Amino acid sequence: MIFVDADACPVKKEISSIAAEKNEKVLFVASYNHKPGIIAENEQWTFADPVAEASDMYILNNIKTKDILKDIGLASLALQKGVLVLSANGKIYREDQMDTALQFRYWARKERERGNFGKGPKAFGNADRHHFLSSFREILSNYDE
Repeated sequence: MIFVDADACPVKKEISSIAAEKNEKVLFVASYNHKPGIIAENEQWTFADPVAEASDMYILNNIKTKDILKDIGLASLALQKGVLVLSANGKIYREDQMDTALQFRYWARKERERGNFGKGPKAFGNADRHHFLSSFREILSNYDE
């Protein structure tokens, strides 16, 4: 099963399309505040309360070994459950990277709390989308559920 935290995912259509090609099940999880207007017939969605981290908690309580997850926020916890985790640009996360990634997230949040907003991450672009498509297709080609 492929789980997607769909609240801010820029590659939902791509995930749905590629998963359908490969006959893989996808569950998009979003808060009621991010419910899409139209849901494609081949898509499965579930909705969580609009409180902070409700979608994350739903995913964390339902993923299991060998599932695939598209979400950095849950990466460190999901990796411990034997889940393959990738980012929106197709990067696969490993456990040995999580301490550093979480530390940078923490520092960035602390800076925002101090009023230092900086430039933020670069905009998600065509190169990111292309890299995600390539990585996701490769992952599903080698995926053994």
